[in-house]
Amino acid sequence: MTDSHCHVAGTAGRHFICSPSAVPYGLPGCVRFFGCHPWTPEEFDEEELRRLLLEHPDAGVGEIGLDRLKKREIAPLEREVFERQLAIAAEFHRPVVLHGAKCWGETLKACKPYKGVIPAFLFHGFSRSTGLIPEIKDLGGFISIGPAVANAHAVNYMRMAAEIPSDMLLVETDRTPESPLDLPDIAQITARLAELRRTTAAELDAILDSNASRFVSSLLA
Repeated sequence: MTDSHCHVAGTAGRHFICSPSAVPYGLPGCVRFFGCHPWTPEEFDEEELRRLLLEHPDAGVGEIGLDRLKKREIAPLEREVFERQLAIAAEFHRPVVLHGAKCWGETLKACKPYKGVIPAFLFHGFSRSTGLIPEIKDLGGFISIGPAVANAHAVNYMRMAAEIPSDMLLVETDRTPESPLDLPDIAQITARLAELRRTTAAELDAILDSNASRFVSSLLA
């Protein structure tokens, strides 16, 4: 069982953790991702990111990307920081975790020049219609489904979750230290997703774990 995107480790299974400074090193099952979130581009420190990636050859880059959730326009600095981090991920040959709230098309476009150079892309919290999925698949991308799939009112999200090709599907909690205690865990998300996809939780969990291993395979080589 793999939580493909979170900010704090859970109690069981594997965890792909972004912004992991508070998580002890050597924690079993944890894969770290270092990067500057698009909400705080002014905090980007290229020298520090390079140092962390050199020090941790088993770490990826993330969560990085673009965002229109908090503002209408994408600031030039935000774009610059995203592009610089993509270039670093390509240089170090590390998988990336992407953020693209309300601007997934632009996020995808920025990644396309790195097809075959950056080993894998995770479109975390993807909530766009299925129209972009073929392009994400062509890029070698994965899409992670989060707690919203358990929300009975999220009809469009559930429909999209049912249609993502099995070989690019992952699940996530996006849990932080401040997350509410009743946030659905990976087992609950997987069970709901299995219902939507008309399979069993056990069969889906095997697919998800295989996909998660492929996403980070370049770090394990």
